[in-house]
Amino acid sequence: MENNISHKKQYSKKEFKLDLTWKQKVFGIFLTSLAYGTSIYFLNDSLSITSAIIQGLLFGILFVLLFPWVMNKMFGNKINNIIPDLLDNENIEDEIFANLFRGFEGVGGKIFLTNQRLIFKSHSLNIQKGQTNIDYNDIVSVTKRKTFKLRDNGIKITTKKGDEYCFVVNNRNVELKNILDKLNV
Repeated sequence: MENNISHKKQYSKKEFKLDLTWKQKVFGIFLTSLAYGTSIYFLNDSLSITSAIIQGLLFGILFVLLFPWVMNKMFGNKINNIIPDLLDNENIEDEIFANLFRGFEGVGGKIFLTNQRLIFKSHSLNIQKGQTNIDYNDIVSVTKRKTFKLRDNGIKITTKKGDEYCFVVNNRNVELKNILDKLNV
């Protein structure tokens, strides 16, 4: 009788959580308060500057503190429950939160590193949905790139056919190493 115990290598499933540092919160409160307070001051002739500052500050605090909670509640499950279509004998070994540029849209989802290929699967909140499969044998280069020539958070994968896949990830150096490690197996 065959043993039904799975011999798949377990990986650490990553859960979506929007969590801001204190520095990001303070900066967000400042910018949001300034933008909101300035807007309402110039749009309402009878509003005093003191009232605009107080309202702006209250709005900034509420927005920055409530926004991550709302995002986690509204979108967390849609992002956490992304499941790629796998081949027979294919196992997920790692996953990376990422955006893949498809034209002008930065399609949100996850990169799945399997024992056979790299898979990008979008979440259901995008306009362009679907799965992109890249066989490890087809990859000729994996390089760092800047997003919009400003941010050091991009990875570009080039295939033998000349196709380029531009991803945006957090912790670019770590994720770049994870992908390169799969190519050197």
